[in-house]
Amino acid sequence: MSHLAPTGKWDARYLGPVPHDSSYYAKCMLGGVLACGITHAGITPLDVAKCNMQVNPAKYKGLTSGLATLIREEGQTGIWKGFGPTFVGYSLQGMFKYGLYEVFKDQYMNLAGEELSNKYKPAIWLAGSASAEVFADIALCPLEMTKVKIQTSPSGTFPTAFGAALAEMSKTKAETRYPFGSLVPLWSRQIPYTMAKFFFFEKIVQVFYTRVFTEPKESYAKTTQLGITFASGYLAGVVCAIVSHPADSVVSLMGKPANKGKSIGTIASETGFAALATKGLGTRVLMIGTLTGTCASYSVQNS
Repeated sequence: MSHLAPTGKWDARYLGPVPHDSSYYAKCMLGGVLACGITHAGITPLDVAKCNMQVNPAKYKGLTSGLATLIREEGQTGIWKGFGPTFVGYSLQGMFKYGLYEVFKDQYMNLAGEELSNKYKPAIWLAGSASAEVFADIALCPLEMTKVKIQTSPSGTFPTAFGAALAEMSKTKAETRYPFGSLVPLWSRQIPYTMAKFFFFEKIVQVFYTRVFTEPKESYAKTTQLGITFASGYLAGVVCAIVSHPADSVVSLMGKPANKGKSIGTIASETGFAALATKGLGTRVLMIGTLTGTCASYSVQNS
């Protein structure tokens, strides 16, 4: 039987069409690198606008007007600030997020056993995604802090070149709290985000294949399968964006010069929950929906 290991025992690593061996996990990691690094870097202008809408909402009132302001004041390069740390940071994050999710999911299913794995499958998805994200965010944090500082600092006050920005962050770590000063709010943003992403993605895919596309999955063309994957990822991404947006706002606000030395609690209290939950949300929904759909499609295709 396909779900049995060579030893004859039930093993979650043999449930799918291909065994989950080291080669499979490596491909998932590579898929995560290609998916997250390229896609996040590709929408840097949306991220720059979103971060500035969160940090300075009086000046950056919306996506279109915010981009126009950035281009008018800083030129075309202004909307691509932070491209380097975005690409490297989210490549590393994607590697651990997608690769370790599969590792933890298989390990937790084997610990639970066949009966409990089938009964509590959603809980295992959540535990696997949360565990993976803990490590993914440790890799991401120094680069995310650098990215936010580049994107939200007034023109001419902070280096925009990748190497120079990293050096400046290290030199001023007493005030920037580099490299892991944003790790707690990053975990607060990314762990619920990732849990929601994998949970709702898996659920939505199930709904598509049980309610809409009811023939065996293998009978559909690859383009149809990828379309279902993208749609499932996009819808899951909308939920993720809403759930994680307050913590995302805190991460952006920590890079604001006026908040230097302030605690996370003070920043959140001064800003207010309504502003944390809504400023830049529309732009982030657009970003995260597209990213989640594309990341899911790339990672599935490459694994």
